[in-house]
Amino acid sequence: MSTTPKPHPQGDTMSQHAKETANRVASNAGEMAQDAAKHYVQAPAQDLFGLAKSYAKDNPDVAACWAFALGVIVGWKLKP
Repeated sequence: MSTTPKPHPQGDTMSQHAKETANRVASNAGEMAQDAAKHYVQAPAQDLFGLAKSYAKDNPDVAACWAFALGVIVGWKLKP
């Protein structure tokens, strides 16, 4: 004799509650990941640009040579 399990009287509400909880956790995890990405990508990039600007102010001739060299290399690589 096989018996089929009886559905839990609150089964639908429990699964709905589990879905809502999972959605809330996933949403919070996504927000935290975006905040971390902003901090760990944006802050170092701003620091690097600040360092490059201060170096260019102190050594404008060297910075101009680097800019020219990078322009030549990028232009050479993008040439059709």
